[in-house]
Amino acid sequence: MNIISFARRLALVVFVGWLAGFGVHGGGGVIATAQAASVAGLPDFADLVAKTGPAVVNIRTTERVMPGQALPGSDDEQMQEFFRRFFGIPVPRQDQPEHKQAPKPGQKQQDQKQQGEEVPRGVGSGFIISADGYVLTNAHVVEGADEVYVTLTDKREFKAKIVGVDKRSDVAVVKIDGNNLPVLTIGDPNKLRVGEWVIAIGSPFGLDNTVTAGIISAKARDTGEYLPLIQTDVAVNPGNSGGPLINMRGEVVGINSQIYSRSGGYMGISFAVPIDEAMRVAEQLRKTGHVTRGRIGVQIGEITRDVAESLGLPRAEGALVERVESDGPAEKAGVEAGDIILKFNGADVDRATDLPRMVGATKPGSAGTLTVWRKGTTRDLSLTIAELGAEPPPGQEKPKAKPAPTPNSLGLVISDLTEAQKKEMNISSGVAVDSAEGAAARAGVRQGDVITRLNNTDVTQASQFNMLVAKLDPKKTSVLLVRRGDASQFVPVRPDSQ
Repeated sequence: MNIISFARRLALVVFVGWLAGFGVHGGGGVIATAQAASVAGLPDFADLVAKTGPAVVNIRTTERVMPGQALPGSDDEQMQEFFRRFFGIPVPRQDQPEHKQAPKPGQKQQDQKQQGEEVPRGVGSGFIISADGYVLTNAHVVEGADEVYVTLTDKREFKAKIVGVDKRSDVAVVKIDGNNLPVLTIGDPNKLRVGEWVIAIGSPFGLDNTVTAGIISAKARDTGEYLPLIQTDVAVNPGNSGGPLINMRGEVVGINSQIYSRSGGYMGISFAVPIDEAMRVAEQLRKTGHVTRGRIGVQIGEITRDVAESLGLPRAEGALVERVESDGPAEKAGVEAGDIILKFNGADVDRATDLPRMVGATKPGSAGTLTVWRKGTTRDLSLTIAELGAEPPPGQEKPKAKPAPTPNSLGLVISDLTEAQKKEMNISSGVAVDSAEGAAARAGVRQGDVITRLNNTDVTQASQFNMLVAKLDPKKTSVLLVRRGDASQFVPVRPDSQ
C-alpha cells in the first residue's frame, strides 16, 4: 500500500468517526478528536458528582400513630396528595399484620399508648448549605412530620430539627448537629441558559445518591405562586423532592420541587425552585422561623389581547384588578376594580403573575407606587404595603336579577341597581344583567352579573348603557367590565357580524 492510499484511508476513517460521534482506536490525533466531540456532546459527570455528592442528603420522616389510627398513606387524602405533588410521598406499603411490642420492664402499657408508634411517613432529599448543619429541602417533604432524620453519604444519620417551613415557596430549612460538614456552592440561576446541562442528585423511591442529568428546558415558568420556576428535562421522581439542581460548575441553581405528569410518574418535565429565591426564604426562616411578605389587597387576572386592543392599551400587559379588598391598602390608595396595574414601584408588570412576586418581596410597612391604566389614561397611586396573612374577607352575594323583556344588540337585558345593592357591593354605579343571549352569552356574560363599564366609559344606569350599546360599531369587538360576586373582569364581546 503506498503512502497516498494510506492517507486516503486514514482520512476516511477520521471522517466517518466524526460523523458517528465515536472515537477511532489507533491514532492519537483521532482519539483526541473523538474525545473532544464526546465532551462537547455528552459530558462526563463523574468528577462533578464526586465533588457535589457528599453534600446531598437523604431525608426520611416519621409520624406517631396512636392505636386504632390509620397508617400514613392509607387514606384517600394521601393518595390525592401523591398525584398533586409526586414528591416526598411514601412508597405505597403492603398491608402488614398487627404487631404489638411488649412493654419494656418498668414501662406501663398506658405510656406506650400515649406515645404512639413511630411509623415511616415519607422520603425526600436535601442538601447542606452551611458547615454547621443547616439543610435546605422542600416544605412538602417535612410538612406534618413528627420526626425528621437526615442521612449523609457516609451513612451517618442525624435527627433533625425543623427550623422553618414556607408553603408558598415550598422551601424548608432543617438543622442537624455537626461540624465541618460538606457544603454545596450556591450559584446564580439568572445566568442559566436554556439548553445548558444540569444534574439532579436525590433519593427517588428511597434510592440514595441517585444521579440524573438533563438540560434547562425553560426559565421563569409561571407554575409557582410566588416564584418563577426553572423547567428541566432531568428525570425526577418521588423522593427527589428537595434535592439540588446542579450546573456544570458544581453550583446548586435550584431545588427540585415538582413534575408535570398525567400518570403520577416522570414524563420529561420537571421544575425547580430558583436557588436565589430559596436562599432569601431560607435566610428569613433561619432568623425568625417564618417568612414575611407584603400584600396590597387586590385579586388580579390576566389581560388578553382582545381586552388590550379594545381599551387602547399598546399591548397585552399588566394585571387586571378583579376585586379590591375592603379597607385594604389598594382601596385606601384609590385602586378600583377594572384598573390595570402596569407598574409597581417603577418596575413593569408584564404579566399578572409578576405582581404578587413584586409585592411579596416588599417589606410590609414600606411605601409603594402603582401605575394603573384607567379609562384610557395612566395614573400613579401611592400606598403602604401591608403584611400578607389571612385570606381577605369573603365577597358579597350577587344582586338579584330583575326580569326585562327586550335584549339590546349585544343580547343583554339589564336593569338599574338599587342604592342598597350598590352599597352592598361597594360600587358607585353599574347595571344588573337580568338575562343574556346572543353575543353576550357566547362571551360568558350571564344572569346576575353586574356591568360597570363599557369599553372606557363608566355605566351609570340602564338607559345610558343601552344608548352606548346602540352607538357601537357592529364590526368591532367591545369590552364589558363585568362584576361577578366580588370579582371583576373584562369580557370581550364580539358582534354577531364578526
